[in-house]
This record gives sequence, C-alpha cells and structure tokens, in this order.
Amino acid sequence: MPHPDYPHLFSPITIGTFVVPNRVCHVPTDISSANTDGSVNQRVITYHEQIAKGGCGFIIVGASTPDRSAGRPTVTCLVLDEDPMIPGLAELAEAMHRHGARCAVQIQAPGRQAAWPRKGLTSATDQVVELPGSAGHEVVYAEEIAKGKSIRAMTVDEIYELVEKFAEAAWRVQQAGFDAVELHGAHGYLIAQFLSPYVNRRNDRFGGTFLNRVRFPLEIMDRIWRKCGRDFPVGVRYSGEEWVPGGRTIDESVKVAQLLEQQGAAFVDISAGIFEAPGAVMDPMYYPQGWNTYAADEVKKAVSIPVITSHTLRDPAYCERILAKGRADLVGLSRQMIADPYWANKAYARRPEEIRKCISCLVGCWQESLMIKRHMRCTVNPAVGDERFIHLAPATNKLRVAVVGGGPGGMEAARIATLRGHRVTLFEKTGELGGAVLCCCAVPGKQKMRWYADWQRRQLAKLGIEIRYRCQPAAEDLRAYDAVILATGGAVHKPDVPGIDLPFVLTFEDVLRCRLTKCEFHPGDRPAPAQCGDRVLVWGDHFAAADAAEKLGADGKQVFIVTENAAFAAWMEPCHRDVMNKRFAGGHGEGLRGKTITPPVTVITATTVTGISPGGVVTLLDSRFHKSSLQVEHVVLAAVEPAAGPYDELLAAGTRVVRIGDHRRVRNLRAAVTEGADAGLTLDEGWTLNANLALISRHPTEIGLAQS
Repeated sequence: MPHPDYPHLFSPITIGTFVVPNRVCHVPTDISSANTDGSVNQRVITYHEQIAKGGCGFIIVGASTPDRSAGRPTVTCLVLDEDPMIPGLAELAEAMHRHGARCAVQIQAPGRQAAWPRKGLTSATDQVVELPGSAGHEVVYAEEIAKGKSIRAMTVDEIYELVEKFAEAAWRVQQAGFDAVELHGAHGYLIAQFLSPYVNRRNDRFGGTFLNRVRFPLEIMDRIWRKCGRDFPVGVRYSGEEWVPGGRTIDESVKVAQLLEQQGAAFVDISAGIFEAPGAVMDPMYYPQGWNTYAADEVKKAVSIPVITSHTLRDPAYCERILAKGRADLVGLSRQMIADPYWANKAYARRPEEIRKCISCLVGCWQESLMIKRHMRCTVNPAVGDERFIHLAPATNKLRVAVVGGGPGGMEAARIATLRGHRVTLFEKTGELGGAVLCCCAVPGKQKMRWYADWQRRQLAKLGIEIRYRCQPAAEDLRAYDAVILATGGAVHKPDVPGIDLPFVLTFEDVLRCRLTKCEFHPGDRPAPAQCGDRVLVWGDHFAAADAAEKLGADGKQVFIVTENAAFAAWMEPCHRDVMNKRFAGGHGEGLRGKTITPPVTVITATTVTGISPGGVVTLLDSRFHKSSLQVEHVVLAAVEPAAGPYDELLAAGTRVVRIGDHRRVRNLRAAVTEGADAGLTLDEGWTLNANLALISRHPTEIGLAQS
C-alpha cells in the first residue's frame, strides 16, 4: 500500500541483484572513526546501525581504502587491504542487515588527497597541489609557509597493481556479506584524478582521450567481477560537474554514465565538484536544497540503471518531488543522516517537523574532526561519536535546575536535563529563544541556522519546560536552585577609543536582528534591524563580523572590514571561507546563482581603529604604525567577548554553577551545544564542582563512600 504522503520515497527498488525497501540512501560519508589499523570498531558499527534502525533503505559505508600504504583519505578511515579485516566488516554488515537495510562499502583510493601518509603521494599526473579545503591538505607548521604538496604520476605497472588491490578489497567486502561495492570517482580522489580532463594530462593508455581516461575504473570493475562474479553489484560515484576550467562538465558525465552502464555497472551516484573548488564538493550553508539534482536528472535521461542524487537534501516532501518527477531513483542523504539518523522513520511516521535538520555548518563533521585528523562529531547531534547520548538513563537524583540564557547551548542543556528527569527553569532576557543563531536569519545563505533553533524550540515546548521570558535573574534569585547553568552567550566588545559612543556606531546585533515576522516563534515586540548608510566599516574578526559584512554587502553597501589579524576569518571552516571570499570579491561559489555582492567588500588586515570622529572619519593604525583614515556613514562593532553574568557572585555564595558556550569562552555553535549537552548529562547523583570548577558526578565507589 503506497505511503499517504511519500509514495515514491517509500517504494522498493531493485539494484543489481538485490531489492532496496525504500528510496532513502545514505550516500558514503567518511566518519574517520575506525581503529588505528583501519579495522571496524564499535563507533563505526553504532553510527551505521543507528541509520539502519532509523529506516534508511540503502546504506553506503564511506571512504574505505584498498591500500593503506598508498594512502588513507582520513587517518582513521576503514582499511580493506588484509583478510583479518573481514570479521569486523561482517559485524558491520550484520548490524545494518538486521534492521532491514541493504548495504555497500565505498572503496576509495585518495591519491593526491591522502590525509596519511603526508608525502610520497601518487596521482594520474605529476603536479603540485594546494587543497586547503581537503582532509588531505598540506600540513603547514606554525613557523613555516605553504609550499604545496608534490605529487608523482603513477607508472602503468603501479596502476595495474592498484587495480588488483581494488579487486581484492571488493572481494573482502563480498566475503563480509555486503550487498555491493561502490567506487569513489568523485571530488578529486584517485579514480576522479584519472577521469578528470583537468587533472589527467597523461599521454599513455590511461590518459588523453575520453576512453583512456575512463579506462582505470573500467579495469577495476572488470577485475572485481573476475574475483567476485558478474552478479556482484558495482556502482560508481562521480561528480557531474567539476566546476573548474578544463574540468568535466555534465555533457561528458552523461557519456561516463552510459559507458558504465554498458560495461555492467549496477548504479551511478552523482555528486559534484573537485577540491580545487571545495564549495561544490562540501556545499556549505550557502547552497540551497537539492542544488545538484539537475546533474542526476541529466544522467537519468540517458541510462536505465538506478541513479542516486545528493547534496543538501533535507525535507522529505522535497525528496518525494524529486522521485515523483523522475529526476532520480534514490535520494542520497549524507550529513543529514549525521544530524538525524532517524530521518527516514520520522518521515515515514508523518512527523517531518521532528527531523533535526543538518545546517551544513561543516564544523563537527569536517573542520574540527576530519580536517585536523580526529574522529567525526556533529554540531547539532551530540550522540555522534559519543554513545552516552544515545540512551539517556534517568537521573538517580532529580534536581531543580536553572538555565540562564535561551541560546542553543542553554536550550540543549535544558533539553538533555529534562529528558533525564530534572525539573528545569529556563530564563531568557528577550521574548524569544534562539540567541545568536537568530542573527543568521538576516544573512543571505545562512538561514539554515534557524532550522536548528526551530527544532530546539519545538523540543522544549514538547517537553513542557518552564520558560521565563524577558527575565534576567539576579544571583539571589538563583540560589534556591540545586544547579545553575549560565549560558548567557557573548556580548559586543566596545574598545576604549574616542568616538565609540557616537550615535552612528552600531553593533552587529543592531544590524543582524531577525526580520522574519511570519514566524511561529515571533514574540511580537522584536525591534527592527538598524538601517545603515552606503559606506560602512565593520570592525572585528568573528562570525559577527563575517555575517554583518555579508548582510550589508548583499544590501548594496560599500563595506570595509578592519581586523587586527593577518588574514580575515582564519578561524572559519575553509569551504565556507572559500565561498565567502568569492562573494566578497563580487562572485559566487561554484554552482551557486543569484544576487552577488556589489560593490565588493574591502578587507583591511593587520589594522585597528584608533578613533572615530563625529563627521564619520575613522582613524586606522596598521601593524607597522602607519596611519590612515576612512570616511564612512556607520561603524559596526563586531568583536565579541563573554557576556556579563552573576558567576563570581554565585560561586562566592556557595551556589554550584557552571558556565557554558560563549559565556565561558567565545567560540562557535558546536562548542555551545556540546557543552550544553554535557552539562545536562552530568547532573546526577553526587554531582559537584571539582577543583577545576567543572561539573562532575558518578564518582568511583570509594569516593562516593568517603563523601557519604
């Protein structure tokens, strides 16, 4: 019987020799969570089993190298180059199969983009690469400068040796009980390096003509079938467009799909981009939902095998429309499954509002994990890589908890604490929960941040948490609570310079106030954002400064950013920074369309403001003590420091209180949410503050006995 809302999404499909129960696909994601030797561990099993329990029909396990000596895409990806890996892989396959999912393993040789080893890498062609958005970026030490990674072209003998290793890896996957394998030919990794006319400059049998460039994956497929049998399904993931001059375009990608089908491929998985243009590969916040589906659409017109589309798919109704219109056969969700592995179940149960949408921040899953050689985490889902949050046990000792501050950290602390049985009161100084996240509503391309704020607000309402709006409790008001969590966030830093209090000196909060009035959470008395003149100086180097500059630039203002640092936004996730800088220059990220920033934004580095005159002349001083000035109509203060709060007073009075998020130290959304979740989870029997003034509980038995 067809599903009443999503009849296409929840219909079966045949891929090669097996039937997938629905059209929801977990497209391959490198979670970099295996053991050091690349073997399967409980982290890897738990991640994929949760997605299978969550109702995903086809799960492709990402980034498994066929030869660790030739390179790993991340330092703790799965490894498939030895038979002793098979038992762990079998446990992984069983964990998905027992929940009704079909599963495959993606085999990925990174070539030039290996995270490990760092040197001695090979590719289709000799080259020197600088790929700062890639996990295989060149490591530049503090006292050195970037030189680029030197890459050597593979010999023909080395190519055939690696073909054999791909086939051996596929045989191990088959022995472990998986339903299929997928070859990773996207994003500039090794197969993509051979496929790409931009990278592949060879003049032998593996380069030059179209057929020669496709020869490498075809040789791999043929060798796999010689070891695994012709009925073992093999799919290929590749980029529909590479978005670099001389790279593959959609016309050639259609030819690739046709040739793969002729040679026996079971499915194609259409991604986007190459890491020279990382925005299209990683699609940060700027990229709208389903922006890459046009590529799968074109490929599907030319082949009869199943076609998977992916990139920024979040809403079940949107995914249903893709399938209903015949634009693809399966919808691929990657980071959305990290944020909410139960996406499919929530859609099937007709509760799409319960889905915790991925906001495309790329912080937990990329910048603060794979990019710096750590296990994967998630900004909005604390359970990723931390199983303490999967099954929340009721607290042994139920407490009265005050959470001060209704931003994302405070809301997460309140949510987790309530789920464990504590009685929580949340204090918010404004009439609306959301905190700094609401500033993103006004920034073009950043509205996804609101998805998370809305999800949190709905969860708090569902849990019936007591919320006191327009309330800033004093220390004496909080002493009656068993525990106090201060989550008051950051505040604008106002340096002591002449003219800082002039009326045309604004804050980023003035400029970035949410303008949405058709909102279920609108408090009714939200002030309108401040209006700026045509020339605006933004002073600071934080999310506040970047967002204010983008918002004002999109409004057609001439924006000048002043930062004391050598480069602006060095702290920013690199794929976001790449797109932002292209927008500041008056362009766009690859694959993006729409209004551009005109005139371009001017960034003034290694400089500070020393004075502001009543006539709008701002005096600047650079690191070499050279003075200059700018005539502007408004100055926007965008440096952030921890907001004031009653922390010291509460501590002195003996109240057990902790600070989280920007109130503790100015960082980012992931820090706030993670610390909020930790605080809500830690509150339990015997809880106290340790010598570091951090929350602890659940002491060892001997400690608990001594305290009692």
